[in-house]
Amino acid sequence: MPEVIFTGPEGRLEGRYHPAKQPRSPLAIILHPHPKGGGTMNNKLVQLLYQTFVNRGFAVLRFNFRGVGRSQGEFDNGIGELSDSASALDWMQQFNPDAPFSWVAGVSFGSWIGMQLLMRRPELRGFISVSPPANLYDFSFLAPCPASGLIVHGGADEIVPTSAVQKLVDKLKTQKHITIDHEKLDGANHFFDNESEALMAVVDAYLDKRLNAAR
Repeated sequence: MPEVIFTGPEGRLEGRYHPAKQPRSPLAIILHPHPKGGGTMNNKLVQLLYQTFVNRGFAVLRFNFRGVGRSQGEFDNGIGELSDSASALDWMQQFNPDAPFSWVAGVSFGSWIGMQLLMRRPELRGFISVSPPANLYDFSFLAPCPASGLIVHGGADEIVPTSAVQKLVDKLKTQKHITIDHEKLDGANHFFDNESEALMAVVDAYLDKRLNAAR
């Protein structure tokens, strides 16, 4: 899990990168929760998502958005953080020019950024969206959503009401040519405290299903 520093739009960005062991392996980028709420690339769920992609042979990167940790710049309300994410994906692709496809996974604020990145980068073929803040941010840009993915949230989420996530899921499920898998884990809060194993069981099963189908 080498520490890496790469160039972003506002200066250096700090990350952790796990190169793939095999050539022509897919890529995954993992995006952390809101910087103003203490979100960093060392968030527990971010680390778990990172590891599950590593276990499946992906080249994987998690990194700190601008102004977090040793990443330069200042918080930019999502606009700059989206640019940071695009730069991170560009950086990975320099070392993996033959990657067949890529995935994005994000937690809370990071899931909102990830879904925006999905709209801009056609090489992203799948997504994992954990606790999407559908009541706090506008997701109407997903028209249409370009790739199938998984949305997971907690039934006891104290930040995002279940109804807000359900409304987003219902909207996405009406779109053709993609499939949205949706799981609500009763009893889990916004960051799945004490429920991370249950969360990752859902994520692991979904990834295995998608990747096996792709083969």
